[in-house]
Amino acid sequence: MTPPVLPDGSRRGPWSRLWWPPLLLALLLLGGFALFTGQSRARPELPLRATDGIAVLTGGPERVAVGLTLLAEGQGDWLIVSGVGRDAALAELAGRAGLSAEALAERTTLGHAATSTRGNALEVAQWARARQIHSLRVVTAAFHMPRALLELRRTLPGVTLVPHPVQAAGPRTGLLVREYVKLLGAMLGLSVLKPENPRP
Repeated sequence: MTPPVLPDGSRRGPWSRLWWPPLLLALLLLGGFALFTGQSRARPELPLRATDGIAVLTGGPERVAVGLTLLAEGQGDWLIVSGVGRDAALAELAGRAGLSAEALAERTTLGHAATSTRGNALEVAQWARARQIHSLRVVTAAFHMPRALLELRRTLPGVTLVPHPVQAAGPRTGLLVREYVKLLGAMLGLSVLKPENPRP
């Protein structure tokens, strides 16, 4: 059966209308991924501005070294390294960064409980409230930063978050796709529904 002629002179059947919603959704997802890919190469804003606290979300050795260096340089009053291994020690972490653990020990907290980005946000929020943190520099990989900020804003409303992205090299496409899917899930609130299983 031939589709009727529409007022604009075109012939569009009912199937053409069914294609528009998934097509628009696909375009939105692709556009979002393109924007996300650009953010994965972000660098810290300069000049740096000091904050009350510094939060490092672990997942790479460069992140910890950057956070400790920022604390040593006076860019923050307090530091938490969230999600470190149970056996991690400040002396070892500081030594890798070429810093003295003794000079940083009183202002540094190693958080061992978090096992996810949502867990990082919960751990950092508890630490920040105990120290009355009003501004927080967030140190994590650039591709992980959008999801980290999203989760931290949920647990720390009213606290100014300053992103400090670090990235040793451009992330692989597969890693970017996985992180983008996780970001979409977090935006939909799925990460909140998933129970956090902290380390003992």
